[in-house]
Amino acid sequence: MSKLVLFNKPHGVLSQFTDRHAPTKRPTLSQYIDLPGVYPAGRLDRDSEGLLLLTDDGKLQARIADPKFKLPKTYLVQVEGEPDEAALAALSRGVTLKDGPTRPAQARRIDPPDLWPRDPPVRFRKSVPDCWLEFTLREGRNRQVRRMTAAVGHPTLRLVRWKIGEWSLEGIAPGEWTLAA
Repeated sequence: MSKLVLFNKPHGVLSQFTDRHAPTKRPTLSQYIDLPGVYPAGRLDRDSEGLLLLTDDGKLQARIADPKFKLPKTYLVQVEGEPDEAALAALSRGVTLKDGPTRPAQARRIDPPDLWPRDPPVRFRKSVPDCWLEFTLREGRNRQVRRMTAAVGHPTLRLVRWKIGEWSLEGIAPGEWTLAA
C-alpha cells in the first residue's frame, strides 16, 4: 500500500530533502520528515507555507503534480491593498503573464484566517492596507499565484497552500506531518 504524507511546510523550508547549495545551510524536508522512500508531489516555494504532499507512489505523485490532471489547489493569500471587483474578476477569468495566459481561477475575498504566526512576520505598513483572498487554481506554473496577484496590482505578502484536491492542512501544525488515511 502506498504512503501519502501531508506536511505543513514552514516558511523558509526548501521543498526537497537536500540543499544543492549546501554551504548556505537552508532548512530542507530532511529536518522534518524521517520517512524513507517518499518524495514531494509538486513544489512549494521556499517563501510560501502550507500543504506539501509526499508519496512513495510514482503514479500518485504524477496525478498530484501534473497540471494535465487539473487537481485543484487552494491557497490563502494575503495581498497588499484591497482588490476591487474588477481585480477579482480578472483573476477569475485568468490573466496574461510573461509565459502566456493563465487558466481561469477562483478568487474571492475572505476574512483574515486563523493561522499560525509566520516566522519571520509579514512586514506591516500602517499606510498600506492588506486583505486576504481564497484562491483556487488548476495549473501550477512557477510562482503563479504571486505573479497573478501582482499582475492585477496586488502583490502577495503571505501565501499558504491550504488544500490540494481532497487533502487539507486542517489540524496539521507548521513543521508537522501526518499520513493520509
